[in-house]
Amino acid sequence: MWNINNKGQREFSKEDWSQASELARQCPLFKPDDEDEMVADEPISCYNCLYRRWTEASFVCCK
Repeated sequence: MWNINNKGQREFSKEDWSQASELARQCPLFKPDDEDEMVADEPISCYNCLYRRWTEASFVCCK
């Protein structure tokens, strides 16, 4: 799920598309990113959230 990285940010721990979708459906702060920035097939996914920022390993949640 989430790990705390060395910058103290919540970083998604692995590439798990179904879990990222489930987490986004439960998140009251989820907001879809621009369509051209979406990478997951599921529209509601942490991978498609406006508040995610890519890292070397995965992405962090900025909300």
